[in-house]
Amino acid sequence: EGITGLIEPINTRITEPRYFLDSPHQAAAILEKVGKKNIQLQMDIFHWQIMDGNLTQNMHKYFPIIGHAQIAQVPGRNEPDSDGELSYSYLFSTLEKLGYQGYLGCEYKPLDSTEKSLGWIKQYWAK
Repeated sequence: EGITGLIEPINTRITEPRYFLDSPHQAAAILEKVGKKNIQLQMDIFHWQIMDGNLTQNMHKYFPIIGHAQIAQVPGRNEPDSDGELSYSYLFSTLEKLGYQGYLGCEYKPLDSTEKSLGWIKQYWAK
């Protein structure tokens, strides 16, 4: 059918304590056992940072099996240019250097209106 399935590690520290798949390492091991190219890894940077950190290393390591990327700032799960732990200009640059061609899912809680929360896109494109 031409469909790509995704598996998504979710953090068990904040979001879902009972979720069984909580690291990119565990997800990669599952994908290796399954051995199907149409099932890939969803990289939710918010969850990856909370559970493992090492984002640059993990992006490089798992890039061949990443099928989709989602973004949100840590710890508040707000827009990527809000105050927090992550430098999204660096992370976006890393994705570009790796050759990521997919979409970025914006799974965050806007601090203001949705329209205002998308201002980071214009700022990033202007660079």
